[in-house]
Amino acid sequence: MSRTMFVHAGLLRCCLAPRHRRSSGASQRVVRRTFLVLLISFVLLAGRGRAAEPALSARPDENHVRNVVLVHGAWADGSGWKGVYEILVRDGYHVSIVQEPLTSFPEDVAAVRRILAQQPGECILVAHSYGGSVITEAGTDPAVAALVYVAAHMPDVGESEAENGKRFPSDLSKSGAIKKTTDGFLYLDPQRFHEYFAADLSTDQATFNACSQVFIAEANFKAVITTPAWKTKPSWMLVAGRDRTINPELERWYARRARSHTVEVAGASHCLYVSHPKEVAAAIEAASRKSHN
Repeated sequence: MSRTMFVHAGLLRCCLAPRHRRSSGASQRVVRRTFLVLLISFVLLAGRGRAAEPALSARPDENHVRNVVLVHGAWADGSGWKGVYEILVRDGYHVSIVQEPLTSFPEDVAAVRRILAQQPGECILVAHSYGGSVITEAGTDPAVAALVYVAAHMPDVGESEAENGKRFPSDLSKSGAIKKTTDGFLYLDPQRFHEYFAADLSTDQATFNACSQVFIAEANFKAVITTPAWKTKPSWMLVAGRDRTINPELERWYARRARSHTVEVAGASHCLYVSHPKEVAAAIEAASRKSHN
């Protein structure tokens, strides 16, 4: 209880205390009015104190990295991060979302670096799927304190995700559901998008995502990493337990090699950043705390 509330409570007790001598009618009316004013003030102050508590507890510690940059993968755009974004903002983080063009690997890396240059301090760099290759290259930026890979590729120097995918082939890679345009862009067959990319989303949501997917240049998957950021920055990996786009075994292999903090999300599809925003946000917040420890 604040000092002001304590004083008000004391006055209330005085007003409510039994009077041993008979008071005049006017005096009693004054007492009643004073009692009502003090009672209303006491209730308002108590309510204001309770309302302030959650806002204070939601703020991250000053030693945490407070900036987060989110990077989408192939066949998606930044809107898929909405659930994660809302949790992080509610918890007091400054969040930026990169919209990669997916037209070339260098242009995607440049898009991430453009957003990193806007950060007011150190940040946690987060990516889904193909975006993992992008942040592996872009994450050497001095603004990046840690990397979070969400069902994502994590190549080493001289490697590409296309080649690494052959280590543990995914269901999608064997399905024939990946289609190619005449000018060299890849997309997922909308009729099979739900099955291979977003099995734990509703049919309506998966259908919308299939219809709004962003085509990606085939050459992007063959881009070779020059300087992998995870070799010099702490990293986290969220493994999607039922990922059919990237084999979960490949995600685990990446995490073991990089000695990443690993979080398994059982039953999650490749689209876990949409279907499991709480788990993804929790891993990002863990990275924000531990990257400075």
